[in-house]
Amino acid sequence: MKAMWNGSVLAHSDDTVVVEGNHYFPRSTLDDALLAPSDTTTFCPWKGTAHYYHLVVDGERNADAVWYYPQPLPAAREIEDRVAFWHGVEVSP
Repeated sequence: MKAMWNGSVLAHSDDTVVVEGNHYFPRSTLDDALLAPSDTTTFCPWKGTAHYYHLVVDGERNADAVWYYPQPLPAAREIEDRVAFWHGVEVSP
């Protein structure tokens, strides 16, 4: 699977975990140079508190386009150390 936005490959991996239709990529496959910190958090009753990053590619910013669970609840342990994408990020084989 690969995640793309603004003409750039953000992450590429054969090891994704699909939860609720979202592919969670290993965190190590995402280039830190493309990320900017975000203060946004949301809460899922079975996964826990999600944290976000903004994407910055070729000077364009995609706010809160990457999310992750730094301490997922026990039911979601499989997504620990993984990231998922939205806000126009294309995830495809």
